[in-house]
Amino acid sequence: MLSNRVSLLLVTAITPLLWGTTYLVTTEFLPPHRPLLAALLRSLPAGLLLVAITRVLPRGSWWWRSLVLGTLNIGAFNALLFVGAYRLPGGVAATVGAIQPLLVAVLSAGLLRQRLSLRTVLTAIAGVFGVGLLVLRATAQLDMLGVLAAVGGAVVMAFGVVLSKRWTSPAPLLATTGWQLVAGGLVLLPVAFLVEGALPDFTLRNLAGYSYLALFGSAVAYALWFRGLRELAPTEVTFLGLLSPVMATTLGWLVLDQHLSVWQAIGGLIVLGALVTAQVRRKVRPTPAAEGPVLVAAGER
Repeated sequence: MLSNRVSLLLVTAITPLLWGTTYLVTTEFLPPHRPLLAALLRSLPAGLLLVAITRVLPRGSWWWRSLVLGTLNIGAFNALLFVGAYRLPGGVAATVGAIQPLLVAVLSAGLLRQRLSLRTVLTAIAGVFGVGLLVLRATAQLDMLGVLAAVGGAVVMAFGVVLSKRWTSPAPLLATTGWQLVAGGLVLLPVAFLVEGALPDFTLRNLAGYSYLALFGSAVAYALWFRGLRELAPTEVTFLGLLSPVMATTLGWLVLDQHLSVWQAIGGLIVLGALVTAQVRRKVRPTPAAEGPVLVAAGER
């Protein structure tokens, strides 16, 4: 029987798997050249739905905290993510975004007083290397604005993850998730219309794509993500994000008939190895005083 922690990790891992479908949905279902609109319609309708279901509004400091967290986790992150994705080849954007676990580990050490171990740093670096092998192409070209956007997206999301752990809301999980999605959507609303103009004419295919992103890519995904952050260490949760490029590459191979090379397969294995390594806890096993403490892997008894 799986332990509660392993079960929670597996459930939380559904989030990056859902996020990994975003590339396929965007390219196959959404109108082109509307990244901010995609970010807006992915967040605001989902947030309004969760607030309507829970009928719980923020109180006291949670009005401004929801705005801060919603801007970091939803608004700024999605805007920078889509700008980076549109200006960079997908492999470059995914590789830059893979620095997030390392950023979260460093921020957790500073803001949450969690120990920053050499194993965590090396595992995070291995994750970036694995993602690079998995998604980078030899023909990839760099765009400085795109690179800055991708780095900025990783940074704001890392801050959002750590602050979400530091600020634990007493409200129900779905309500807190809804507040952040609404806040992030409202931040995106004026930016999307100023930059991209009026709404285009939607086809049924477009509406299906936006509905999927709002319901599964945001309402469900963020609720599971924030649930994981409440119960697990931020570094444990953010390492699961490496599953997104694995999922995107797998779907490209299965659905879009994209070629999968040996090096990509090796990169995927490195990513999965980094994921497993990041989730193995180290415990201090009590021993006689003369022998001193001995470190063993969790579950190794």
